[in-house]
Amino acid sequence: MADFRLPPNSRINKGRHFPAAEGAANVRRFAVYRFDPDSGENPRMDTYDVDMDSCGPMVLDVLIKIKDEIDPTLTFRRSCREGICGSCAMNIAGSNTLACTVTSDSVKGKIIKVYPLPHMPIVKDLVPDLTNFYAQYASIKPWLQTRTPAPPDRERLQSKSDQELIDEPAACILCACCSTACPSYWWNSDRFLGPAALLAAYRWLIDSRDEAKGERLDDLEDPFRLYRCHTIMNCTPACPKGLNPAKAIAETKRMLAERRH
Repeated sequence: MADFRLPPNSRINKGRHFPAAEGAANVRRFAVYRFDPDSGENPRMDTYDVDMDSCGPMVLDVLIKIKDEIDPTLTFRRSCREGICGSCAMNIAGSNTLACTVTSDSVKGKIIKVYPLPHMPIVKDLVPDLTNFYAQYASIKPWLQTRTPAPPDRERLQSKSDQELIDEPAACILCACCSTACPSYWWNSDRFLGPAALLAAYRWLIDSRDEAKGERLDDLEDPFRLYRCHTIMNCTPACPKGLNPAKAIAETKRMLAERRH
């Protein structure tokens, strides 16, 4: 398991245990990472015994129940509960995923362990600091860049086949599951853009309406921004939307190679 950017010389302590109510018959135990950087205390793992007969099926339902009924100090992000917003991305049973799309029943074992996304600074508990992640996304200029004037009476059109090319990369929800599963990103997140930002860059490289392909490729041709990818391939299976960042990165490298010849 990753170190989740622990303070120097720290370790994860055994935390508090919250038993289920007397008489609960269908109980699952959840071990949840707890850390408040402002407290000066080491991180800990609190365990919660949850009566699943009075709880929704998703891990996010469990976390909401814990916060509402057991321990209001627990902190996590959530919003849509539909696998669209990416807010509830976290590490569940060793895999980066969305808490709203994973059922508790699908996780094997006696204890379901819940951690924040790995190797990120922690704001509190299950909330990682994504400031750098979003800055990297912004750096690839994720908007249509054109030089020619827009048509006066209609939108900039593209063929159905051209539009289909961007369907998959445009479906990224910026949950950061892929980037935080990438060892190259763990080691070089200050300079390597990571799979999510590179997938977004690829989405604009292949958009037939965009007129800044050359400049976009120039910005990516760097020993770290793009080429720190070592094709470890952790990113693609980590994507909860079934996207393929590794393929997008490989295609971007191919474009750069073809441009040199």
